[in-house]
Amino acid sequence: MFFSCGKKAQNIPHYTISKEFKSDTLTTLDVHIANRLTTAQLVLIAGKLKTDSAQIKNLAIHFLLPGNSDISAGDNSYYASIKYLEDKQVKSTDSLKDDNGNAVRFQQFGLDSAKAQTLLSQQPAVITGKNVLGKFVDDYAKTLIIPFKDPTDKRDQLFVIEVDGLGDIVSSTVPQKIVDGGVEKWMVDKNGDYITIKDSVLAQYPSNGLGLPFNSIRSGI
Repeated sequence: MFFSCGKKAQNIPHYTISKEFKSDTLTTLDVHIANRLTTAQLVLIAGKLKTDSAQIKNLAIHFLLPGNSDISAGDNSYYASIKYLEDKQVKSTDSLKDDNGNAVRFQQFGLDSAKAQTLLSQQPAVITGKNVLGKFVDDYAKTLIIPFKDPTDKRDQLFVIEVDGLGDIVSSTVPQKIVDGGVEKWMVDKNGDYITIKDSVLAQYPSNGLGLPFNSIRSGI
């Protein structure tokens, strides 16, 4: 197992490794980062990891933002990925290399910092005067999820809207609350899909997901 963090002297952003998976042909690392880093910053981290594990020929790295977990890891929740290439795998389009000249293939799943900030800056009129429980960027849908409550609502309902980058509301729902094992679950559709909101993290669960989220998002990231 790797245990590393960024070295400021090398301007490598802070990171932590939470999971390592090995197969006969590939070693994959789940790496948590603090915010939406640039491609160059992610390549710096990859180069450090590669240097620390020089004996590994085939290395792939999945980057996760705060709020995402290894449990829900997948294309819905990875911010980006980097895979080191063998010479025979390098194509004419693979121009990206780390500081040691190793060819890497980069893929970004999540929104970059500028696009995320555009979403986070949206302030639809419907939430004015409401108790907003957070602003959650859904990288997969490229929308902003805003759950809120109306302080004048005696039923204490939860309202959830999704907003696009122009500030337009693209979906709105009033989920039904159930308490299961002491956990508040908010049912967002008739199929049984639900969300939870705890410690500024919104987790999305499918009805057939065996209690495992397919995505989790920290507010404000």
